[in-house]
Amino acid sequence: MISGIALIVSIFDLVPLPFDASWAAIILCGIPIILEAVIGLVTAFDIKADVLVSLALIASVCIGEDFAAGEVAFIMQLGGLLEELTVARARAGIEKLVHLTPQTARVITGGKETAVPAGAVKVGDLLRVLSGETIPVDGEIVSGQTSVNQAVMTGESLPVDKGVGDEVSSGTVNQFGAFEMKATKVGEDSSIQRMIRLVQSADAGKAKIVGLADRWATWIVVIALTAAALTWLISGEIIRAVTILVVFCPCACAGNADCHHGRHRQRDEARLPRPRGQRARAPRRRE
Repeated sequence: MISGIALIVSIFDLVPLPFDASWAAIILCGIPIILEAVIGLVTAFDIKADVLVSLALIASVCIGEDFAAGEVAFIMQLGGLLEELTVARARAGIEKLVHLTPQTARVITGGKETAVPAGAVKVGDLLRVLSGETIPVDGEIVSGQTSVNQAVMTGESLPVDKGVGDEVSSGTVNQFGAFEMKATKVGEDSSIQRMIRLVQSADAGKAKIVGLADRWATWIVVIALTAAALTWLISGEIIRAVTILVVFCPCACAGNADCHHGRHRQRDEARLPRPRGQRARAPRRRE
């Protein structure tokens, strides 16, 4: 916010200052980028978009283009903020689905009702679901009538009437009346668990290009530096070389964003709460 205001003050010269207001954006947004680039280079020789952006910032300041330096720093940090918000929303959606997973079920055995963990329900078990409870597993109603809120699964705003022979899904809510059902799909095969896996796999699919994006980001940085150096040697004008660095910044960051997204996904996936009784899957070994 402060950096954006500073850039507006600088471009329209709204407030007379002894220095260019763009320096606020350079300090607040640019220094973190430069520090991250230096740390990446020193610790892992990580040549990514941060390196290119840092060089563009430093070069712009050196030739007196303070506004350009502040603008680049502000745009890069704004893009990082939007990425963080997107990842946070995706994580919140998965967490919401996980918390909707029922923990217990009422199993009827020999005419007696027993509360057991939802993960212990087996296919063919007879269950009773009371009004207001979340349906623990997928199944078929064998007695009773009710209305089921299926918004979490289908997005329907109104409850759907259910009777004998109708199928019900885990994670949906029994609105009115009690009914008995026979379990047909339990555990990892239930609807709520399949939906959780679907959301996670959709996010994981984006990470498949992390390696490719990582390599492309590195090559873009190398190409940008080479092009800038050749332009400076041929034209003798450093401002043209700096212009090339600035123009290449969004290209490198676009590729680098997927790399960051993959790292965020791997980090955040470990933080997600798991339904009780569900074990973490071992990573697949590459052939």
